[in-house]
Amino acid sequence: MELSYKKYGEGKPFIILHGLFGSSDNWHSHGKKLAEYFEVYLVDQRNHGDSDWSDEFNYDIMAEDLHEFVQKHGLDDFILMGHSMGGKTAMRYAQLYPEGIDKLISVDMGVKEYPITHDRIIEGLKSLDLKTITSRSEAGKQLSNYIGSTAVRQFLLKNLNREEQNTFSWKINLKVLEEKLPEVVKALPEKETMIETLFISGGKSDYVVPEDHNNIKKYFPLARFHSIERAGHWIHAEAPEEFMEEVLGFSLL
Repeated sequence: MELSYKKYGEGKPFIILHGLFGSSDNWHSHGKKLAEYFEVYLVDQRNHGDSDWSDEFNYDIMAEDLHEFVQKHGLDDFILMGHSMGGKTAMRYAQLYPEGIDKLISVDMGVKEYPITHDRIIEGLKSLDLKTITSRSEAGKQLSNYIGSTAVRQFLLKNLNREEQNTFSWKINLKVLEEKLPEVVKALPEKETMIETLFISGGKSDYVVPEDHNNIKKYFPLARFHSIERAGHWIHAEAPEEFMEEVLGFSLL
């Protein structure tokens, strides 16, 4: 599948993958900053952003999408970073195609299986009648019945696409994402991959906790870990300066 992307800067390639319900737009500010040092590619994964939709959706398939992207653009010796679901796509890609990666960064995502916790979000998004809603603020008000966090609602509502008739449509393939949530939370296959890898976690998040480190090292023996204590799962949005400092410190070594 051909993936939509945005490209900034020049130099060593640096690929960024967003998380579930996200898109390349979530990484615009960080992409611009990283473009001072790298040739940055912000990629929309399938069923997200401006990339095509498909009924097929799992980490092996998304890793193959990325492999096609890498080959098409002739990328080599690149840094690969992914957040949440994008982190697992990046790790799976590294397991399958380690030879092209210089360094790997996983943002608040480990290798284990996770419980399904996004069903309330799906329920809230499905509750919106896109044929009658006339503004994002109206959609946000309705979504507040399901999702208390203003920041999370704003993040989700970036997936609304305004149509010419002043109605809205989804940029995300909501039906398939709901059906494939069990695939999204699956553990990675256990396979040792010798790539220098940084796991950045949020201190207020339980996605990667110290008890996970030994298991992660079975998959990525060269892993190092850094926790940003004041951040939750959306580390790059909640603590952008500390996050960028850690990413650059690792990437420019």
